Amino acid sequence: YGLGGSSMALFGRVGGGIYTKAADVGADLVGKIEQNIPEDDPRNPAVIADNVGDNVGDIAGMGSDLFGSYAESSCAALVVASISSFGINHEFTAILYPLIISSVGILVCLITTLFATDFFEIKAVKEIEPALKKQLVISTALMTVAVAVVSWVALPSSFTIFDFGAQREVKNWQLFLCVSVGLWAGLIIGFVTEYYTSNAYSPVQD
Repeated sequence: YGLGGSSMALFGRVGGGIYTKAADVGADLVGKIEQNIPEDDPRNPAVIADNVGDNVGDIAGMGSDLFGSYAESSCAALVVASISSFGINHEFTAILYPLIISSVGILVCLITTLFATDFFEIKAVKEIEPALKKQLVISTALMTVAVAVVSWVALPSSFTIFDFGAQREVKNWQLFLCVSVGLWAGLIIGFVTEYYTSNAYSPVQD
């Protein structure tokens, strides 16, 4: 399943990239050199092919890539939980813990969209970026609460895992802590990356 998702992501990324670059080079050669019209001018028919290639590579390809990563991580978590844990491999809800988290994430995303449509109404272009940042913070906070509930309901209070031949007792709050650290680390990494790469902040302006 994960291999299939990664294969489709590879086809979308590579195929879309080759198509985009070929259309881009062709459009520039015909438009700028032969017809002396600016780049991405609607009078150039090759611009349409260039935009289609951008959609294939950047939107469809990226979506397939994200799906492939999600499928691989979910499959890996299910396999590891089924073969290395003693005490949860006979409980159906515990085995489905990774999938339940993903399902709850969909609900959290739907709830977060209400803040964009009803609470943070965008009236100007400059308000788009702050609204997106608020949605990231809100979704991360809501997801943390949801993961805590899922960890308490779906997992036993303690279970045993095999750690390189040795048995180790793990609490359900420890799994919640691991997932929460990943959630907030992703949010913080995004903000730090933006600070050092965006032209709105001093590192790039200097």
